[in-house]
Amino acid sequence: MRKYFELKLTTVWTIITLTMQQVHAKKFLGQHFLTDLTVARRIAETLTSGRTIEIGPGMGVLTQFLLKNPDIQLTAIEIDRESVAYLKEWYPELDLVEGDFLKIDLNKMIPEGEFNVIGNYPYNISSQIFFKVLEYKDRIPVCSGMIQKEVAERIASKPGKKAYGILSVLLQAYYDIEYLFTVDEHVFNPPPKVKSAVIRMTRNKRRRLECDEALFKTVVKTAFNQRRKQMRNSLRSLVESQKSKVESSERLEWFLTRRPEQLSVEEFIELTTLIASHHV
Repeated sequence: MRKYFELKLTTVWTIITLTMQQVHAKKFLGQHFLTDLTVARRIAETLTSGRTIEIGPGMGVLTQFLLKNPDIQLTAIEIDRESVAYLKEWYPELDLVEGDFLKIDLNKMIPEGEFNVIGNYPYNISSQIFFKVLEYKDRIPVCSGMIQKEVAERIASKPGKKAYGILSVLLQAYYDIEYLFTVDEHVFNPPPKVKSAVIRMTRNKRRRLECDEALFKTVVKTAFNQRRKQMRNSLRSLVESQKSKVESSERLEWFLTRRPEQLSVEEFIELTTLIASHHV
């Protein structure tokens, strides 16, 4: 059985190597094809079941393991025509959508129920992918996959850390983040110039923020625009113009003397509520 399994992996590896000539990695798409089957299997195992969207399957290195799981109902979205042709040839059973994940209306593609998101995400649009996941947060219970290590550290970072920023706060407001493992450069073709990491985001119990959610996003993004300065400077446009209407509170004054990386998600929610009270 073990020899058969090793032979199977060797066969798959041979196919991947031979077909590298058919699907060329495109820099403008941020493509780095994963070639390590063990890493691919570990990424696939971050999900156990459910309707699932794989973003950018490329040549199906991760796809093959997802398809083998009978508890996962898989749909893949691929923008690269070469990859689409390859996937149709080697994985005819795959439910494949040709298009740009960032432009697809997921409510039309999957009208009902929840769905997970997974992938070896293109580095150049990984942040945009996560912002789109937030748009569908009430339908996406789990989002996992591989991204640039620096971005993974940013997403998982806690308050007070250098990596803590906009993605940290906005994603952690709705998801519990797990940094699972680091991936070296040599397991890709072509190899990227940086290390990668695999994360898993699981929807938390917070259904709604106890504040204006649109204003919350604005406060977080505006605050981190000048992350090294006190928030009095970065949030001036949101607060100062309203001082003549509502007297500033001591609690708000305390927030304005902090730097954004010092505040937890809960404190950003409180800050948003205080700022909202100044808008009459």
